[in-house]
Amino acid sequence: MRQRDSACQVAIIGAGPYGLAAAAHLRAGNIETRVFGEPMSFWERHMPRGMFLRSAPSASSLADPEGRLRLDRFRAAHGVPHAKPVPIEDFVRYGHWFQEQAVPHLERRTVADVAPNARGFHVRLDDGEEFHARRVVVATGISLFAKRPEQLADLPATAVSHSFDQADLGRFRGQKVVVVGAGQSALESAALLHENGAAVEVLARTPRVFMLPDGKSTGVGAELRKRLSPYVRPPFDIMGPRFASWLIAWPRVFRHSPRALQDFLTARAVRPGGATWLIPRLAPVAITTGCTITSAETTPGGLLRLKLSDGTQRLVDHLLLATGYRVDVARYAFLAPVLRDALRTRDGYPKLAVGFEASVPGLHFLGTPAAGTFGPLCRFVVGTKYMAHELTRHILSGNGARS
Repeated sequence: MRQRDSACQVAIIGAGPYGLAAAAHLRAGNIETRVFGEPMSFWERHMPRGMFLRSAPSASSLADPEGRLRLDRFRAAHGVPHAKPVPIEDFVRYGHWFQEQAVPHLERRTVADVAPNARGFHVRLDDGEEFHARRVVVATGISLFAKRPEQLADLPATAVSHSFDQADLGRFRGQKVVVVGAGQSALESAALLHENGAAVEVLARTPRVFMLPDGKSTGVGAELRKRLSPYVRPPFDIMGPRFASWLIAWPRVFRHSPRALQDFLTARAVRPGGATWLIPRLAPVAITTGCTITSAETTPGGLLRLKLSDGTQRLVDHLLLATGYRVDVARYAFLAPVLRDALRTRDGYPKLAVGFEASVPGLHFLGTPAAGTFGPLCRFVVGTKYMAHELTRHILSGNGARS
């Protein structure tokens, strides 16, 4: 199929929270938009069954222009219990409902190639269709960026995998598993592994495991904070200390802040840690801190021998890497080499201007890749409101101004 003369104003690549929220806003602004991808595929296919969102329900809604499609509206309409924390299954169902309501004409196809041309961009789909788009919005999430230690790269997938690869942790029932990491993914994966009948140990290089405060302290100070909360709590109270949340809640301010302040705020907002509600579930789980893997090798019997920095060894069935994600725009294979080469970057993140526009005019990045310029808010679902609104406002302004 080839349609060389067809065109649209905006092509969105990705149908997760950011792609769907952007499409809802752009279409409300009468901007011709085509959206490509499988809705909520990362959350549905790469998050372990039984997990919960670390973000509070109030910070877990996808943004639509009128605020009619919030998570609480979905729960009320479908009789879904108002559970806290939010089960991943409920969030995925909510995302599909949002898509059906706000982006009904989603195209479940894959973008194979994006190249610049005189009309903006030439887009080719994997089924052969070709068309022109004045602007392209990349909202593909973090799937491409799973971080795996180089020293483990040669080990077979049967012995070592990234948490991204494991949606069903029940497959490890009766096995010995070491989980590497100290963040929510590592700690919750460990809890789920234990609950699914695996013998599990968490291995963290940090000197201790940090658990996020839940705000349930007691006493006079706690009562005063409760009374003042409606007036002084930051608009996005999900990212570390409140003073940091206040600063992170204003991405334009973050963008123009000194690099040292940006690095400090990012470190505070995304430091490895687990939700407080995990503490009782982790009580039976062995956790070793201040330790790293120095070498790993498979044994003739098919097990994995790990040598640790403290001089000890582990013999396990599997090593699960909950080592996070590292953005690198060079990994966007669908972007033509000329586009990737033209992108100005910093530590793998694209440098962006107003409207999340890259150094290539008309090319925009939403979600985590925008965090290098606009801060940690872009890493969370709650950031869809700001980013979808600002993207739409920038495109509607029609001046393409960069500042």
